[in-house]
Formats: sequence, C-alpha cells, structure tokens
Amino acid sequence: MSEPDVTRCQPSSRLPTSLQELQSLHAWRVPISAPADFKLEPTDILVATYPKCGTTWTQQIVHGLRTRGSMDFEEISLVVPWMESPPLPGLALAGPQVASPRAFKTHLYWERIPKGGRYIHVMRDPADTLTSFYHYVNGWMFEPDSVTVEEFCFGIFLKDARFGRYWEHLRSWWRVREREDVLLLSYEDMKEDLAGNIRRIGAFMGVSMDEDLVALVTRQSTFEFMHAHEHQFDDHPTTTAVNQMTALPLELQTTKVRAGRVGDSMELPATVHEALKETWRVDIEVPLGIPTYARMRQLLHASRQ
Repeated sequence: MSEPDVTRCQPSSRLPTSLQELQSLHAWRVPISAPADFKLEPTDILVATYPKCGTTWTQQIVHGLRTRGSMDFEEISLVVPWMESPPLPGLALAGPQVASPRAFKTHLYWERIPKGGRYIHVMRDPADTLTSFYHYVNGWMFEPDSVTVEEFCFGIFLKDARFGRYWEHLRSWWRVREREDVLLLSYEDMKEDLAGNIRRIGAFMGVSMDEDLVALVTRQSTFEFMHAHEHQFDDHPTTTAVNQMTALPLELQTTKVRAGRVGDSMELPATVHEALKETWRVDIEVPLGIPTYARMRQLLHASRQ
C-alpha cells in the first residue's frame, strides 16, 4: 500500500459550482490507502465504516469506553485518528495513544485493510448514507446547492470514487461478519438500542464494564450531547488538511453531527431511489441472495441468537 498523497495546492477563492468541477477535485480522484509501514497490534480497534455510516459516533463510543468517558480532547480524530488521513500536525499514527486499546478509524474495506487488529463495521441504509454524505459535502466541497443530490448520486456515489463504492464495502464486510475479530453492527440498531450496542462494543473491545460506565458512554454518545460539543466532532483538523491538498478555501469547515436520523432519504428524488434499488439488486441481491437492506438487518439479528 502506498503512502497517502499529501500534495499541497494553492488555495482557491471559490468552490466548485458543477459536478464536473467537483469530480476534478483531488479529494475524489485519489484512492485512499493505509500507510505502507503501518503495523497493527492484536488489541487495536479499527472503526471500519463507509463514510457517513456512524463513523464519528462509533469513535466516540470506543473512546468513551476505553477512558471512562473522558472528553479531554480537542477533536475526536486526534485521539482516534483516521488511518488514511493526510498527516496532521503533532499526530503520529504509530506508537501509544492516550488510552488502551489503541483505536483508529478507517474507510477501507476488508480486502484492503491492514490485518492483525479487531474491526467494528457499521452498516447503514444506502439511501440514508447517500443523503448524509450529500449534506456533509454540500457547502464545503461545492457551492451550496450548486450540485443536486441527484447529480451527486449518479456522478459520485454510484461511481468508484475515492472510498470505493458503498455496496463494495457492505458486501466485503458482510462476508467476514462471523470472524472472531469482526463486529458487524447496523446504524439503525444502534439508534434503537444504543446502550445494548455499547455493551456489545465494550465486550468486543475487552473493556471491563459496569452499569455506570454504560450509562455514561450512552449519554455522551447521544445526538444531543455530541451536537452540544460539536466542535469536538467536526473533523476540523482533517478538513483543514484536505482543504490544503485540494485547493479549497482554507477557512471552510463542515460538520459531522447534522441530524443522525433514520429515514432522512425520504427527500430523495424517485430517480435516485430507483437507481439505488437497482444497484442493490445487482451488487447485493445477485451475489449474496439478500433482496433488501431490511432483510439484511433481519439476518444480522438472527445471527446473534
């Protein structure tokens, strides 16, 4: 695996205003990869998700469990770093962290991820994932609403962009869900039973838990709490680094704590829903025999019985 490309560009005074300009950005053209010399320890925890599938949420849970709820950090990515991130000032990927076990986030799928650690994958309804992804980049990587969600879907989300394709990730992690070193969760189940899934994560991490810890981490992992501490979850160190290498205005930032709802995709156009349905049929139903995301959730529940 190659080192991340950290080429710096002269910042621009304007944002892209079309899909073509958006597609030309460095952030969409360069595939992500882990550093070539990075070595995992057997106890390392990797929050391995597709973007906008509960990554920051799960980072907060993992960090809270290993520190008994410490909020003594500037931003979550500085204590649970992104493995494929551009280098951040003062942050070394290798070596000890503020607490044990070490924890990282990654957007790599199973076939490309460094092996030797323990992996938490959170799956999410693809339509909700698209909706959240669009709102995340709208106003950061292109002028507000200058690219429609339909254009973003057909031009970016359905393509083999920097993070790979959503269905590629889901298929990859689903196939290894029964491994001892993999914990597969669903975003929707976490919303329905946050405390129960925090217990499941803690057990997977090997953390000694008690009800006070579960209650504390549950409270600090709610949308309301994270929204109230939004600057600690807005990924501003990484956003600044991405702006530098992508020639976006340096002062631009975004947020990762937008709504956190299930079912936000109701706003998507019918053409997008149809495209997502057909893509599921081709990329998930045909190879895995699972006709819908809802059915996949049912199968995940059944596997825990």
